[in-house]
Amino acid sequence: MSKIDFHHHFYPREMQEALEEAGGDPSGWYIPPWTLELDRTICEDIGVSKAVLSVTAPGPVIKKDYAAAAQLARQCNEAAATIKRAYPQSYGFFASVPSLFDTERAIEELSYALDKLHADGVTLFTRYGEGNNYLGHDSFEPIWAELSRRKTLVFIHPTHPQDTGLINSLLPQPMFDYPHETGRTAMDLITSGRLRQYPGCRIILSHAGGTLPYLIHRAAAMLPCMPHGCGRTREELLEEAREFYFDTALSSGGPTFKALTEFAKPGHILFGSDFPNAPRSAIISFTALFDKYEGKEKI
Repeated sequence: MSKIDFHHHFYPREMQEALEEAGGDPSGWYIPPWTLELDRTICEDIGVSKAVLSVTAPGPVIKKDYAAAAQLARQCNEAAATIKRAYPQSYGFFASVPSLFDTERAIEELSYALDKLHADGVTLFTRYGEGNNYLGHDSFEPIWAELSRRKTLVFIHPTHPQDTGLINSLLPQPMFDYPHETGRTAMDLITSGRLRQYPGCRIILSHAGGTLPYLIHRAAAMLPCMPHGCGRTREELLEEAREFYFDTALSSGGPTFKALTEFAKPGHILFGSDFPNAPRSAIISFTALFDKYEGKEKI
């Protein structure tokens, strides 16, 4: 089965150097080896006809200086565009942007990547800055206004929570904490009203939507009953959550995939591998489960 991989990372040289200079990924995850040769090999091995490249967390914001982060985003986008130009049938890419708090530079890089480099969409992380500034934060309204105006395809990828402490030394945050960060930012987008306020974007949530499909019924049942209210009924909240798209990275088996396929709209489930950050054995096994799934009409 030929597939498009919507959750597929790459590591341009400048990004690798920035991570090494910062002492590594704050989430505790290792920096995996990546080359274009390795990339093309995994695509062939798992039946991916086209991969949409993205820079994973922490991305350009590993540079705390706003100007330096913007420069790194530009370098990552130029690197991705070079690959897309060389192999247009095999690769696309989601643009990297600097911190969303750096509004002017973020919109400038978004515009450059979409208009000049022909990016297929944009990568946003679940949180920005030092606090719990999820994607519904008021400061990010200008970003959403621009994304809505352009009807942009948005790929939301988790980053480390505000607390970078590990559960224990065996559990780097991407292994267990990341899915809840995705659920948190999705709920922030819903409850802040940002999705209604700035419609038109197709938004992909990583890793089967994280905890959203599992917990949304719980939240939707209680939110309308709270004293502060939310201005929506249970049914409206559920319907808004079902507008998201969901990739299958590390999620195409067991109760996770069952919850997703029961919740997502037909056509809203997209294949994802999480290469090269996921171990090869995990990519192979989850892809095999995906390929065996009989309900392909939902995907």
